[in-house]
Amino acid sequence: MVLRRGLEAFVLTAAIVASCAYGGTVNDLRFWSGPLSTRVVFDLSHPAEHNVFRLSDPHRVVIDLASIEPLVQNSLPSPKGFVRGVRTGDRGNGVLRVVLDMTTLVNPKSFLLPPNDTYGHRLVVDLEIPAHKSDAQGTLPAPEIGRDLVIAIDPGHGGEDPGATGPLGVREKEVVLGIALRLAAEVRQEPGVRPVLVRDGDYFLSLRDRIKFARENEADLFLSIHADAFSDKRVRGATVYVLSEQGASDEAARHLAERENASDLIGGVSLSDKDPLLARVLLDLSQSAAISASAAVGGRVIERLDGVARMRKSKVQRAPFRVLKSPDIPSLLIETAYISNNQEEAALKDPRYQAKLAQAIHAGVMDYFKANPPRGSYFSSSAWLLGVRPVRHVIERGETLSEIAEHYKVGLSKLRRFNGLTTDVIRIGQVINIPPG
Repeated sequence: MVLRRGLEAFVLTAAIVASCAYGGTVNDLRFWSGPLSTRVVFDLSHPAEHNVFRLSDPHRVVIDLASIEPLVQNSLPSPKGFVRGVRTGDRGNGVLRVVLDMTTLVNPKSFLLPPNDTYGHRLVVDLEIPAHKSDAQGTLPAPEIGRDLVIAIDPGHGGEDPGATGPLGVREKEVVLGIALRLAAEVRQEPGVRPVLVRDGDYFLSLRDRIKFARENEADLFLSIHADAFSDKRVRGATVYVLSEQGASDEAARHLAERENASDLIGGVSLSDKDPLLARVLLDLSQSAAISASAAVGGRVIERLDGVARMRKSKVQRAPFRVLKSPDIPSLLIETAYISNNQEEAALKDPRYQAKLAQAIHAGVMDYFKANPPRGSYFSSSAWLLGVRPVRHVIERGETLSEIAEHYKVGLSKLRRFNGLTTDVIRIGQVINIPPG
């Protein structure tokens, strides 16, 4: 899992510290274009904290500037070079968002410049085409393809635990399984991402077993899907939860108490041989990183869900749900609707609405990962930067690893290394990633 590969993999990029009052302006916005890059220059009234990230499908570059007044859309200059469109918006709390619609994939780099004889304070964003360096034979080296992200999808309840039941008899365990199956299908179509279903049928799993399943599959994210209920049938709307501070504190105490009897790994480090103070520090670091990442993913999911569902809470909520207590996997619990509300019960039963919810959750998750790619993942690799999609092969009856290597014209040892295999033993239905070149 990602925090076992290094705590830094899920530590968020530094948040913009923005004043509630606007503290400055963009005096001018300029574009310069060359054959391999486009430069965007913001002339500012004062230095501004900023955050720049890239999105795909379609290609965009997003620039957030703190404490800057909104721009008038019709006053923006015509785009040039690889920029085909410019949009702006007020993110609130004095944060100006500028979205650059790109004609192609670019690698954004930004820096601030102090005033000189001609210009004042400037934010410069260089949009560069990814470099293609030839090897000694004059051919392009094959891009590196990172590992798959693993998304653990947990349909709540199951088996003898039906969860909540709606006025018309619709059961929570059934509708959340439907949403989870559709979500897994959406994720499965995403290059560089692999879903694992905690349960794929109507059977019961304990909350601890669900967490254990996610950790055993080295999940990068845990999503628990539910449908809420309340005595007042008028209550409706979706809510996204992450672990509360109290829940984290309780879980830390449990892990520390058990470390004498189990070699539990937190962030890739065993707690069993550490003194109490060091163990607590390691655990707190791991949990803080996981909770911070959870909240960031949750915010992206809410933004997407808001387009298809009524949100009961517009911000991520915190609660001590036991299923969220993995100390090193970012985890969300998504209450998709109130099954106790007649209208939402009917919607939850509709396969088309289940598909819309699944699509929104998937989009929110990918918004986060593409802006914050875990180290070593496909989204941090040169392959994603160059738009190269990973090739996967599903093992069928009678196939051997050597035959697969020969079919794709790659070395057997390279195929083993690329998939972390120590032997040639494979099983039917297993997915093998094919290395480039």
